[in-house]
Amino acid sequence: MLKVRLMGTKNDITWFGKILKRNPKIEVTEFSNLYPNKGTKKFYRAYVEVSKRNIAEK
Repeated sequence: MLKVRLMGTKNDITWFGKILKRNPKIEVTEFSNLYPNKGTKKFYRAYVEVSKRNIAEK
């Protein structure tokens, strides 16, 4: 399992979260709410827990 911090605009974090969730090799076990970064109103952060999916090879 990996814990990852995403930082960027709301749209960037949402966009990348969708990519992570659609990836067949990755299982997103937790995706936090967006938190504003201090000192800016443009950038946010989110925390994601991911793990490797067990996919049988054909």
